[in-house]
Amino acid sequence: MRINRGMGVKLERLIEEEFPQDPGLLYLNHAGVAPWPRRTVEAVRNFAAENLHRGAKNYGTWVAHEAQLREQLRQFINAASADEISLLKNTSEALSVVACGIDWQPGDNVVSTDQEFPSNRIPWQAQRVHGVDFREVNISGPDDPEGALMACCDERTRVLTVSSVQYGSGFRLDLERLGRFCRDNGILYCIDAIQSLGAHRFDVQYNRADFIMADGHKWLLAPEGLALFYCRDALRDRLRLHHYGWHMVEDYQNYEARAWQPAAQARRFECGSPNMLGIHALSASLSLLVEIGMETVERNVLNNTGYLIDIIKDNNRFSLLTPEPESRRAGIVTFKIRDRDPAYIHRKLLENNVICANRCGAIRFSPHFYTPRSVIDKVFQILISVI
Repeated sequence: MRINRGMGVKLERLIEEEFPQDPGLLYLNHAGVAPWPRRTVEAVRNFAAENLHRGAKNYGTWVAHEAQLREQLRQFINAASADEISLLKNTSEALSVVACGIDWQPGDNVVSTDQEFPSNRIPWQAQRVHGVDFREVNISGPDDPEGALMACCDERTRVLTVSSVQYGSGFRLDLERLGRFCRDNGILYCIDAIQSLGAHRFDVQYNRADFIMADGHKWLLAPEGLALFYCRDALRDRLRLHHYGWHMVEDYQNYEARAWQPAAQARRFECGSPNMLGIHALSASLSLLVEIGMETVERNVLNNTGYLIDIIKDNNRFSLLTPEPESRRAGIVTFKIRDRDPAYIHRKLLENNVICANRCGAIRFSPHFYTPRSVIDKVFQILISVI
């Protein structure tokens, strides 16, 4: 399987080993739910076999694996400490932990974009009961979307919350610029990173992020049901807790204790038993991305989306919604087809084994680093035949 011109032979072989997908499968939906690599499947299989034959006899090694994953995630996003890493169920839960944990005052406001997925909208809108205004800024019209977001902030803005990459358009914001603004103005900075983590290099310290969240089932190539939540050390005890249980207390292995206090680490946000199956799986998926190197992953993702954009621009029936500049795009390419219903086109593509999405009244393709050019070429052959 030839992947991309210029890719090393060693990497090609690794990709062939890790992604033995069904012949004829044309997978362009990593922004939705991604296939697992082979090592992740094996990690799940081995964990299941251990449960079958030994149950929880070696639970101590599972706890050690949990600690290993926190350290993997710390390194992956360049957090200062593994104590800043929490393992939650999904991105929505992490966003709710932040939105519901702030000590709101009537008249406070939250600033965001007008393109957010509901996960990064509903938890903030729910704070209206506390007199909080949720402000949505148009980022598709202005020449300076970051400037528009900053201009919408005022002395009552408590949080700026954005997606690193917009799920519909694939638009990528300048996270570092927004982070500098927030830190300089005492505004909390929250980033839903689910559409970039695993596709792009990410540095929470460079971006000056206060909160980061991302589920594992998209670009991180892991199962649903386990998400990273990063909370900057200085802010942990400023979030009011709303979920309680045995796992979130400091002395969590002392089951007889009547007096307790929340854990000093980010484990305070994890109220119950950890998802050990998901922990083993996400750890395996991360090991692949690290082995390949995120610089290589990012370069291949951008090469693939650039290739898609060139094809779309060459056909006057297609209308590109995703920004063309490399600095503004990521792994998502969204486009419309003139005089064609996107729901119909999407259905016809699925019938032809093209796995993609219908988002924002358009077709969304999202190739990963391992996606061969031959798959992209075949997809457009099919697309032309059905329109």
